[in-house]
Order: sequence, then structure tokens, then C-alpha cells
Amino acid sequence: MSQQQKSYLLPIVMMFALFAMISFVTGLPAPFGVIVQSEFGATNLEATLGFAANFIAYAFMGIPSGLLLQKIGYKKTALIAIAVGFIGVGIQALASKGGFSVYLAGAFISGFSMCMLNTVVNPMLNTLGGGGKKGNQLIQTGGSLNSLSATIVPVLVGYLMGANVEERTIAKALPALYIAMAIFAIAFLVLFFMAIPEPSLSKANKSKGEHSPLSFRHFKLGTIAIFVYVGIEVGVPHFANLFMTAQVNEGGLGIDPAIAGSIVGTYWFLMLIGRLIGASLGAQFSSKAMLTVASILGLILIGIAFVTPLSSVVNMPVFKSGASLSFGLEAVPVSVMCMALCGLCTSIMWGGIFNLAVEGLGKYTEAASGIFMVMVCGGGLLPLLQGGVADSAGYLNSFIVIAAALAYLLFYALIGCKNVNKDIPTE
Repeated sequence: MSQQQKSYLLPIVMMFALFAMISFVTGLPAPFGVIVQSEFGATNLEATLGFAANFIAYAFMGIPSGLLLQKIGYKKTALIAIAVGFIGVGIQALASKGGFSVYLAGAFISGFSMCMLNTVVNPMLNTLGGGGKKGNQLIQTGGSLNSLSATIVPVLVGYLMGANVEERTIAKALPALYIAMAIFAIAFLVLFFMAIPEPSLSKANKSKGEHSPLSFRHFKLGTIAIFVYVGIEVGVPHFANLFMTAQVNEGGLGIDPAIAGSIVGTYWFLMLIGRLIGASLGAQFSSKAMLTVASILGLILIGIAFVTPLSSVVNMPVFKSGASLSFGLEAVPVSVMCMALCGLCTSIMWGGIFNLAVEGLGKYTEAASGIFMVMVCGGGLLPLLQGGVADSAGYLNSFIVIAAALAYLLFYALIGCKNVNKDIPTE
């Protein structure tokens, strides 16, 4: 057994790296939204198209990813996903010379990769760990690295951009893209030459019945909930970043991108903390209770952000750019702090929504998971709506979209999650 674990150590490390890359590459459109506004003169809506391109790929690839797994297996699917990710990030790097449309093409291709990796990494880590508690431990470790990577990317790109508005270009952010490409290349080589076990694939039930996951009201409402949730998770840090880094005469706060990136990083770090807290409390509180509390807390924080004057400030620990990267306290509006604190709320929402939506689905659960992956495209579409509101009504007012989405999640937690179709056979 020790020999087996030793032989799988390198693939496990590579899976951890890919777990981190999912959030790293998915998080790039947030700081890059600031860059494309500076370099290409993009509007708030256009600056959100990177997220839209990335997440809309899920709508195209969500179900095909599962079919690809069944046809060619996990290892080959992972290799294809890594190669596509390398190409997607590489195309984004070419945008420094090719322009805005090249950047969007790269983001869209990267989205295909992230969707495929999402379907591969969890079961692969579970298998490499031998299943059971060890497999679950590896998945939890990978999830922590995923959150840590999401924390790092806005800080890193913000530091690379610097404080000078004219220097906020894709060329300045190339080191971050090269890091991602290098990790993809190394992971591809390791997995290509290593013999690793394939997770067991369940045989698809090809018999057609009169029912499906969409026959259940609470699941249909749950798919909408996951759609708006991913939009919240992406929209809050993205528009907080745009709000902070935009110049004062453009309706922003004119904050140094390194400081703004650090505050956005705090949002993702709080998601990590929230997941750890949620994991420890999961056995004591129901998914319904946790989603209810998280939605209410999120509404309270966004409400405070709306009504608190921007002149009201609080000191937050941040990284500062300059001759060298330094760490210290920086006075930021209370509204911005509330946006960062929303990370605690969004941290536990995915698991809560998923558990409530698939409750009582039985044999339809696997098909439901594929539909859920498609609805991740909400991370690209809801921010587009928020971008349109930001262009017409201002950054802060655009958070009305977030408030409405949180209100829907509260409705789902209190009312929509009830299974009213218990008469449908699920065995």
C-alpha cells in the first residue's frame, strides 16, 4: 500500500495543481476586467465579457464533458482539458498584441477546459486516495488549494499592474499567464507518462421514462438558484474591483490596483474560511438553515453597502505596490469591506443549494448533476446584467442585481426547496 501511495504522489500533486488552476484561470477575468477598461477602453458591460465567455462555455460543455468521460475515460479527458487550458491561456497572452477579441476567444476556450477539469478532478483525487476517508481528505485539501489560488490571483495581477493607470495592460500581466501555462504543461507531461487508476464509471441508464430531474419542482427552482448563486460569487468581487480601481471622475474610488486586488483576495480568502466553518458545522445544521442564514447575512451586508456613505472608512490589512511589495493597513469605505465580507456568505451556498436540489431525486441524481454543471453559466450571464446596470446607474447601484439574486436564494431556502413531487418513483 505504501508503494502504491508513493507511486501516486506526483499525480496527486498535479491534481492539486489543477484544482488550484480551476480557480486561478476562472478568476483571471476579474483583474483583467480592469486591464481591458484601461487598455481597450471597455465599458463595464464589456469588461465583464471575459467572465461571460468563460462561463458560457459551461453551457456548451457541461453535459458533453460527462459523455466524454464515459467514452474515453478520466485520464484522457484530463489530458484534453489540460491541453485546451494551455491553449486558452496562451491565446489570452496573445491579446497583448491581438486586441480585445483575442482575449475573449482565449477566455471562452479556457472555459471549456475549466468545465472538463471540474468533472475530472474530484473523482480522480478520490480514486488516487483509495476512496473512503483518504479520498475525501484529498478532495478537501484540493478544495482548500482552490480557494487559496482564488485569493492569490487578484493580488498577483493587481501587483503586476501597478498604480499607474496607463500601465494597466495585458503585457504587464503576462507573468501570471505564463505561470498558468507552465503548470498546465508540467501537469500534462506527468499525467501522460504516469499509469494511474481510472475511477469507476457508472453505466448510463438508456431506458427512457416519463420522468427526469426536471419533473421535480424543487430541482427546477434549484437550477435557477445555482445559476444566480454563481452570478453572485463572480459579480461581487468583480464589480467591487472595478468600483475600487476606476478613477473618481468615472464613478470609482481611484484605489491602487494592488490594494484593490488584496481586498478582492480577502473575499476569496473568507470563502476559504467559510468553507472550513461550514464543514465543521455541517453535521449540526441542515443545508436549509445554513443557506437561509447565509442569504440573510448577504442581504444585510449588501444593504449596509448601499446606505453607508463612502466617507465612512475602516482600516483593512492589504498588500501595497511600490518599489517592493509591502503589507499594511489601508483605509477603505465600509461599503467595500461589506462586499469583501460577502465571501463568508457565498462560501457555503453551492453545497447547500446542491443538497437541497437533489434531495429525494434518487436515480435521477446523476443526470441532475450534469444539468447543474450547465447552469454554472450564470457566472457569465448575471454579471453581464450587473455590468449593464453599472454603465447606466453606477457601480454601487449595480449591486441591486446581487441583492435581488440573494433574495431569490432566501426564497429557495425557505419555500422553493420543498419537495412537492414525492409521488414520482425514484428507485
